[in-house]
Amino acid sequence: MTASSQTGALPRLALAGVFGGLFCGYLGLAAAIPVLPGHVRAEFGAGDLAVGLAVTATALTALLTRPWFGGLADRHGPRTVMRFGALAVAVAGVLYFVPLGLAGLLAVRLLAGLGEAALFTAGAAWAVALAPQQRRGQVIGLYGVAMWGGISLGTATGAALGSLGVGAVWLFCAALPVVGMALISTVTPPPATAPGGGRGLMLRPAALPGLALALAAAGYVGLAAFIIRDLDLRGIGSGAVVLSVFSAVYAGTRLFIGHLPDQLGPRGVATVSGIGEAAGLLIIAAAPNLPVAIAGVLVMGAGFSLLHPSLALLVMNRADATKQGAALGAYTSFWDLGLFVWGPATGAIAAGFGYRAVFVAAAGCALAAAALGYTIGQPVSAPAEKGVGR
Repeated sequence: MTASSQTGALPRLALAGVFGGLFCGYLGLAAAIPVLPGHVRAEFGAGDLAVGLAVTATALTALLTRPWFGGLADRHGPRTVMRFGALAVAVAGVLYFVPLGLAGLLAVRLLAGLGEAALFTAGAAWAVALAPQQRRGQVIGLYGVAMWGGISLGTATGAALGSLGVGAVWLFCAALPVVGMALISTVTPPPATAPGGGRGLMLRPAALPGLALALAAAGYVGLAAFIIRDLDLRGIGSGAVVLSVFSAVYAGTRLFIGHLPDQLGPRGVATVSGIGEAAGLLIIAAAPNLPVAIAGVLVMGAGFSLLHPSLALLVMNRADATKQGAALGAYTSFWDLGLFVWGPATGAIAAGFGYRAVFVAAAGCALAAAALGYTIGQPVSAPAEKGVGR
C-alpha cells in the first residue's frame, strides 16, 4: 500500500498498522519503568547507581544501534526490522521472569533497548515511505505522537499493575509487543530501497539537524527533571499540572498544525519553533504565578513539538533516497545523545546556580538549535523549501 502522489491521500490502514505496532511496542517498553527501581532495590539490595543503570540501559543500546538498524531497513525492508524490534522487546519481557541476577537484568534491559532502536527507526522510515511527499512532515509528527502515547500510557499501566506484583507487569511487557508485531505483520511490506545503506552516527545529512535536536533536548530534560521542585520552592506548586499541559500541547500541536513544516517549509518552521521553545522557557523561568508558568509551557511545548518533525524533514530532503532509514536512525540518535548529555549537565547547573538557571540555559540551547535550523541549506537535488515534493 502506498500513498497517492496525485491526491496526497494517506494510506490510513497501512499507517494504522505501523503506528499501532510502534504504540504497542512502547507500551511494553514503558510499563517496566515504574517498577524497576523498587524491584532492583528489593530483589538485589542494590543502590541508586544500579537503579539508574537499569532504567537507562535501554537508551545506551538505542543510541549506538539506531543508524545500523536504519541501514538494515534500507537493505532488507522496514517490516522485517520492525518485527524484529517488537520481538526483541517481547523476549525481554519474558526474560524479566528469569532469575538472572543484577547483571542479567541489565543485559535484558540492553536487549530491550536494541528492540526499541529497531522498532522506532524502521517504523519511522516506513511511515515516511508511505506518506505523500507533501505530507511527510505531518506523518513524522504523528509518528512521534504514537510513540509518546505508548510511553505515557505504558508508564501509567505499569504503575497500576505494580500493585498486583511485578509478575503482572512483566506479563504486560511481554504480551503487548506481540500484539504490536501482529499489527505490523498486517501491512504489506515495501520493497527494500538499496543493497547497501548508510552507516555511522555522523551520516552527513543528519549531522546538523541532529545537533539542533540534541540542543533542543535540554529544554525537555530541564522541564521534566526540575519543574515540580522549582515551582514548589517558588510557592507556586502544581508542577504536575504544568507537565500535563506540556504533554497535551505537545500532542495537540502535532495533531492540529503538524502540517506546517510541509506547507511552510521545514527550515522556517524549525527556526520559529526553536525561538518559541526558548521564549517559553524564559517565561517559565520568570513566572511569578501558575497562569504565567502555564502560558510559558504552552509556548515552549508548541515550539518543541514542531521542531523535531521539521528537522527530520530537513534530514529526509537532504538524504539519498536509498539511505533514508540510515539517515533517520542517525538523526534520532542525537536525541538519545542529548538526553545523556543534558541529564547530568542540567543537574550540575541546578546545583550550582539554581533551577531557574536550568531554564535560562536551556533557552540558550533552543536559540542555538533555531540558528542551526536556519543555516541548514537545501541541496540542489532536494525538493524546494516551500511546497516540498511538488
